[in-house]
Amino acid sequence: QVQLVESGGGLVQAGGSLRLSCAASGRTFSTYHMGWFRQGPGKEREFVAGISWSDSIRYEDSVKGRLTISRDNAKNTVYLQMNSLKPEDTAVYYCAAAYGGWSTVANRYQYWGQGTQVTVSS
Repeated sequence: QVQLVESGGGLVQAGGSLRLSCAASGRTFSTYHMGWFRQGPGKEREFVAGISWSDSIRYEDSVKGRLTISRDNAKNTVYLQMNSLKPEDTAVYYCAAAYGGWSTVANRYQYWGQGTQVTVSS
């Protein structure tokens, strides 16, 4: 069982930056693939970025070059550094953990955090 708690969301102007953190419980964090998803108003949840247990990384095309995912296994934490934010990045951001095959598909992730709101004003 893994429990995930996100933090770091907030209100920021376009062009600004935020860093999201996701703290995980449990001693097997390093064996999980971790992902960040987001759900904007009236939209479906979508993949944003993921990092495998072996540090392979994937990004959704619209965030490449602006968002950076990283993990610190010693702290059981995954981060999402968000730079050059745009109003269309406004969403609730969710951290998720997957054991087994790595995927960009939400239903492949077994554990989810409660989400943190990111609002980007124009």
